[in-house]
Amino acid sequence: MRNKGCMSAGTIGIALLVIAVLVFFWGKNGYNNFVAKEQTVNTKWSNVETVYQKRANLIPNLERTVKSYSQFEQGTLTKVIEARSKATSITIDPTNMTEGDMAKFQAAQGELTGSLSRLMAVVESYPNLKADQQYINFQREYTAIENSIRSETVYYNEAAQDYNTAIKTFPNNILANFTNFKEKPYFKAEVGAEKAPEVFTN
Repeated sequence: MRNKGCMSAGTIGIALLVIAVLVFFWGKNGYNNFVAKEQTVNTKWSNVETVYQKRANLIPNLERTVKSYSQFEQGTLTKVIEARSKATSITIDPTNMTEGDMAKFQAAQGELTGSLSRLMAVVESYPNLKADQQYINFQREYTAIENSIRSETVYYNEAAQDYNTAIKTFPNNILANFTNFKEKPYFKAEVGAEKAPEVFTN
């Protein structure tokens, strides 16, 4: 009887050890997978910030070009400059980004987009400015950057979806909650975001 009891205890001990080893490797692999996917999201977010910063960097040249035309509606240019200042003042930590952070970032960038669009529409009334080579160069760069923004935000959303799916599916969600991996917010499509910016030509 004692031998059977010892064998039973030994069998249980081995079974518990096997289970512990399996849980350990599941937890390790799952954790490392979450880390890798989160790093991908952070990289994609960095790319998004880079293209938005490139757009912001175009505006000083645009400002100098437009200011050379004294009759231009300065209020329109002022709104672009103010929107740029607001957009570049927002910094987000992608490791702790919330829906509110994303909404704030998108709202500021959307305000700059709207201001730029209005300025470009007003330029249509100024043939000399419209034909200025510096302004033409701005238009080309602006269009290329807007296309890059759309691409990079799509790539970010894809990475965020992959990460969010990984941490929300069972039983990964248990490990994610225990290790404090949180869902990442998505870029929300804006009205007209599917269309390339219009470039006015002479």
